[in-house]
Amino acid sequence: MSLTAWSWTFLVGYVGLMVGIGIYAQRQIKHADDFATARGAYGPVFLALAFAASTASGATFLGSPAMSYEWGFSTVWLHFLYPIGVYVGILISMRLVATSGNRFGNRSIPEYLGDRYQSDAMRLMVSLLSLVLFFYLAGQLVSGVVMFEIMLGLDSSWALGITTLVLLVYVVLGGAHADILTDGVQGAMMLALAVLVIVLTALGWGVEGGFAGLAANLEQQDPILVAPINPNTSLFHSWWSIFVIAFAHLPLGLLPHLGNKLWALDSGNSRMQFVKLAALFGLTLGLLGLGGLLARVYFGDALYADGANPNQALPLLFIELFPTWLAALIGVGVLSAVMSTADGLVVSSSQIIANDVYRRTLAPKLHPDLSQQELDRRVLSISRWSTVAVLGICAAMAWTLMDVNVSLVVWIGVGGMMAAFAGPLVLGALWSGVTLKGAYSGLLSGFIVFIIIHSQVLEPEWFITVGLEGPVAWLRGEGPNPYSCAVMGEIVSVLATFIVSKFTAPLPETHLQVVFSGTQD
Repeated sequence: MSLTAWSWTFLVGYVGLMVGIGIYAQRQIKHADDFATARGAYGPVFLALAFAASTASGATFLGSPAMSYEWGFSTVWLHFLYPIGVYVGILISMRLVATSGNRFGNRSIPEYLGDRYQSDAMRLMVSLLSLVLFFYLAGQLVSGVVMFEIMLGLDSSWALGITTLVLLVYVVLGGAHADILTDGVQGAMMLALAVLVIVLTALGWGVEGGFAGLAANLEQQDPILVAPINPNTSLFHSWWSIFVIAFAHLPLGLLPHLGNKLWALDSGNSRMQFVKLAALFGLTLGLLGLGGLLARVYFGDALYADGANPNQALPLLFIELFPTWLAALIGVGVLSAVMSTADGLVVSSSQIIANDVYRRTLAPKLHPDLSQQELDRRVLSISRWSTVAVLGICAAMAWTLMDVNVSLVVWIGVGGMMAAFAGPLVLGALWSGVTLKGAYSGLLSGFIVFIIIHSQVLEPEWFITVGLEGPVAWLRGEGPNPYSCAVMGEIVSVLATFIVSKFTAPLPETHLQVVFSGTQD
């Protein structure tokens, strides 16, 4: 059979499995909290697979190899350092977020922050900021389109439609349970695929001289491809740009689509096992980007030609190296990476609308006399309809972002959020002295700094009279690097949170005891 025929065969099986899991998960949904969090329902091994799968998105499987294809060995820093940053951040914050979040009955990260700082306004503000994650979801849909185009021979519109429809069906059915169950299965598939790609690259598969031959080939194409830094890209052009990679990713594991999963862990005793396994799985998946180096050897600069795209590096490598049926099967494995992040984003985004906007804000004002049972029924219904709306909006966004590197699309959505969260969420987990005004300051300043630097709106000539044109020129030069922008935003967020907290009224001691020690009033 042809590649297309094999791909359709495996795809039908994959979609059937995902929908079947969605139907099974629907049976686990007894109330809105089940749909939102699947609280305490999963063990550390399965949840670690699901968490790592959600962390390793379509950007990992398509965008990261594309970077390696374009910029060579300098990208190895990213593949190795970003998982370290993610799981160090989780280690810092998980205990507080998981424990306090369960105690408060939280269903989303915005709701957790609202309860942490005793502020509905904080909850609403974080909810609104979280909507920039639509870019993250759009990036996953773009990745799905790339896979469907290559493996199934579909045009972009059909590819986008199928990707969106598959997600819609199983997430609407099973919510967080479907998200975690499918992600656990997808995580196992992705790990197997990652190990395969890492081994092939380490061996320099099919290249005369093995890995040494691979490096020699890249050097012959362009010596800069084997250099530790690459001046041709703002992402890896200096040691500063390498330094910021790990720190930029510290808050990633606590973004709404990932942080929500922490409440699904079955017991507090499982936390360290979960973190260790998730970190191991995450590091393995991160190194999958190395496959782009092997793709560059096989294809040279052919993916810069009209009608091609570096995002296609890994799937085209599979087609080149493997029998048709195996390439098709692996292609479905890559598609699973896309789905594993997208479904979590859909669930977390729908909860912003159903839980943070309706249940916590509108319902008490519009329907104060609703019974808890009726309120729960309405929230569950809104959760499902919100899922439809979120996917529709993000599909439209994906259509307009089709030719942008997937990793960069993703970072439009997450960079500002991570900069904003550094103070109120990460510092707020380490230090009980963070006040409400301090949290506000960190949230807004981090987000604004990221936007200003990343958008490159500052002009050096504006600052000549005060002698700051040099630093401003440097900031403008860092603008295209979202990791650098995120770190600078995180630094400002932490400093603003700390300084303002030192000079503003603390939260009540009795509340802080509940948050940090579990001592009840």
